[in-house]
Amino acid sequence: MRVTTRHDNRYSTYSGVVSTVEVSTAHDVELVLDFLNTIDFEKRADVLDDPLLWRAWQAERRLVPADDLARVRAVRAGLRAAVGGPPAPPPPPVPVTVELANGAPRLVSADVTGAVLAAAARLAVLDEWGRMKICPADECQWAFFDRSRNRSRTWCSMRVCGNREKARAWRERAKLSS
Repeated sequence: MRVTTRHDNRYSTYSGVVSTVEVSTAHDVELVLDFLNTIDFEKRADVLDDPLLWRAWQAERRLVPADDLARVRAVRAGLRAAVGGPPAPPPPPVPVTVELANGAPRLVSADVTGAVLAAAARLAVLDEWGRMKICPADECQWAFFDRSRNRSRTWCSMRVCGNREKARAWRERAKLSS
């Protein structure tokens, strides 16, 4: 068994440094999306419903496990609401520590929920949080990151959800006009 220190775990610490040099947010985006999409509305599956899947999800990302599933669910619901999902009450506070390392502040999480919230905070500080969205297709509701230049993307996939929703709207209009 390999012991993971927080120095070799890309998800456990998040630099708070904001500079004019392009900062990669790829790990933050990946972690937040993976967390938001632990619930799959289309398949009616929730990773949090299966303790083995939840432990595996955390282990794959080498995160400190969170055992309080009520808090994990509340954080996920709160974040999904913040990016366009159904309204949810605010989640309880999650401890995240700010440390100075090499002259720069960084957020250090106690567990998976702290790591996800630290990643979300970094995206907000870097003005990327508004790119996190929830697909409006009722059957889907998949979280995605809008990489379009003007942040106007609506669907997680235009080929699947966008096409399905536009076809549905066309059928409704055709039905009303006949």
